[in-house]
Amino acid sequence: MRNLIGVIDYGAGNLGSVMNALKRLSLEARFVKGPEELLPGGGFERIIFPGDGHFATAMLSLERSGYAEAIRSWIYADRPFLGICIGLQLLLDSSEEAPPAEGREIRGLNIVKGRVRRFPGRKVPQIGWNETAALPSSKLFRGLKSNSFFYYIHSFYADPEDRTVVSGEAEYYLRYCAALERGALAAVQFHPEKSGAAGLRLLANWAEAQDAG
Repeated sequence: MRNLIGVIDYGAGNLGSVMNALKRLSLEARFVKGPEELLPGGGFERIIFPGDGHFATAMLSLERSGYAEAIRSWIYADRPFLGICIGLQLLLDSSEEAPPAEGREIRGLNIVKGRVRRFPGRKVPQIGWNETAALPSSKLFRGLKSNSFFYYIHSFYADPEDRTVVSGEAEYYLRYCAALERGALAAVQFHPEKSGAAGLRLLANWAEAQDAG
């Protein structure tokens, strides 16, 4: 089916809300049944990777299931991809949430150079609505107010080395990367599926941008 969106289910994530949001936008979507469906000819045109939970647990799950390599191959081929929450954080090299243990460091997908860091303040996680400042060049935030509110829940934030990939920022103890875009790759720290009209518009923007090539 043309323009079919695949939603990766690796065992953690607010998948029901994501699917409901896509349905409200009349976007065709179904769950990815296995990493082999991310290969060319697997039937999907676009992929969403939503997730919650611990960086190390999520990454180990992706490695064991075979999704890690399949996701890397999908992104390296510059095929449309949207990461949500930990789906953004896992794109980076490493995380303070997963320090070296038993002689092994749990590495991320290594798609975007950088590290995931813990907020420096005591009041974590950040839970609730927060203003998100978008860069004018962003496709994700097209048509949204310059400081729209989105829903966040996280204790760690992405700190990419290459700041040119950052397309949206928020503040919580410090100013941090709330969204990134590079080619067909996009990811957000907040939950668009829980962010009302602004979140739906962002999901629609992502889908429309990929349709336009």
